[in-house]
Amino acid sequence: MSNKEFTSKEINPLGSLDEWEDDLLERYPDPEKIATAKTTEAYRNYEEPARDTVREFYRLNHTYQTYDFVMEKQRQYLSFDKKEMAVWDAFEFLNQLVDDSDPDTDLDQFQHLLQTSEAIRRDGHPDWMVLTGLMHDMGKVLCLFGEPQWAVVGDTFPVGCAYSDKIIYAEFFKENPDYNNPRFNTQYGVYSPNCGLRNVHMSWGHDEYIYQMMKDHLPEEGLYMLRFHSFYAWHREGAYDHLCDDHDRAMLKWVKLFNPYDLYSKNPEPPDWSKLKSYYTDLIEKFLPKTLKF
Repeated sequence: MSNKEFTSKEINPLGSLDEWEDDLLERYPDPEKIATAKTTEAYRNYEEPARDTVREFYRLNHTYQTYDFVMEKQRQYLSFDKKEMAVWDAFEFLNQLVDDSDPDTDLDQFQHLLQTSEAIRRDGHPDWMVLTGLMHDMGKVLCLFGEPQWAVVGDTFPVGCAYSDKIIYAEFFKENPDYNNPRFNTQYGVYSPNCGLRNVHMSWGHDEYIYQMMKDHLPEEGLYMLRFHSFYAWHREGAYDHLCDDHDRAMLKWVKLFNPYDLYSKNPEPPDWSKLKSYYTDLIEKFLPKTLKF
């Protein structure tokens, strides 16, 4: 299937560590304290999502996220030769996007990133984790390069092996060409037992893209947060342990630490940027180059 077909309107209905470490991990964020706009039970409501586009989004995502599609997108985008921007210009660029796979918020992308990073900072986590929160969805700029949102946002999962029934709307995988392909539809598929997630190809999306962009700028814990924050079948449902090695299992606690900040910090009140600009300007100068390549 050609890229033109993938981006056509027909299949795109959307609008748009040390001593402190032990102490840190004993104090996992309490979602009830992070969530300020509504109860945690109201988040990730896929039975009655706020937008009727969500179910259709996942139908398309699960139908078209094949192993070959992922290989194509890696070749297309991981050379980072599409655009170069100053960091703050990149945030402005990202703000053109509304994430229609997300049933929890209508705020622009930068406001969500600030809410996430501010919740992390408020709880006294290290500055690299604050930056992780600020950058975790930057990969969604892929949508602005012409990619349909089902190929950028939403839950991620391994391709090249059998799809877990723990993935949201798993019934839609029956329409995926890999579902009945004997190369891909066994438990391990193209992989070997406990090969490690670094050797597994995930469905294409913003997690992998921002991980690749940030891999020279953040510690390993932050990189796992970036790369797997949308891998809910793993860090929320416990699926795919048969592909994980001991390093993945050690890093899982960091992904779980991050997830509530991403998920439960969303509320309808935007952050006061005039009071935050100086801090975030210094933070970005500390960790990142002047420009980012996309």
